[in-house]
Amino acid sequence: MMRIQFNEELGRLHHDILAMGSRVEEDLRKALLALKTGDVALANEVKASDEIVNALQLKIEDQAAMLIATQQPVARDLRELVTIFKITDSLERIGDHAVHLAKTAKRLSDDPYPRPLDRLERMATVDIAMVHDAVAAYLNQDEALARKAAAMDDEVDAEHKAFIQEVLAYLTENPGKAQQATKLIATSSFLERLGDHVTNLCEAVVFMVTGAHTELNE
Repeated sequence: MMRIQFNEELGRLHHDILAMGSRVEEDLRKALLALKTGDVALANEVKASDEIVNALQLKIEDQAAMLIATQQPVARDLRELVTIFKITDSLERIGDHAVHLAKTAKRLSDDPYPRPLDRLERMATVDIAMVHDAVAAYLNQDEALARKAAAMDDEVDAEHKAFIQEVLAYLTENPGKAQQATKLIATSSFLERLGDHVTNLCEAVVFMVTGAHTELNE
């Protein structure tokens, strides 16, 4: 009877984690679209949605803590419940970076960057794919998918480095655009860190499945 109840509660946690991951993924998509189009209203939607992400984090962590306290899980079950705290923390931080991207979209709508933002867009697109695969890896207990998602961070890092060089070259030609250049570099850094948070999430999934602490993308 206890096992049936535990599995039911765990199923509810899976549902909520999927909801949180989907919400974060959608917020990133909206922020990216706002960046492409200068849609300020869409950027504002991302900021409002962040409160839902934060509420989901608290709900999930409260449920997980209750399961640990009342069900006394051991071994594999306990690893999963511990992993849930790492996953929600990573997703909440990723949601924060979606807000940062949305804020950049609003700022650039007032002071457009005269060059294509292809590299930022590619970084965000890869980050979104990483989030999707990382959450799927958790729900399906798929170590290989977690490793695959983490490996995509190399592309994000490469685009980040190239974009920094591009903006610095732009700043050399346009010294009066220091404030704009600083915002662009900060945005690229946020997207680069977002990939790191997904990698941390993937490492938590590998730990959950194997019991081994593994650093991915060293």
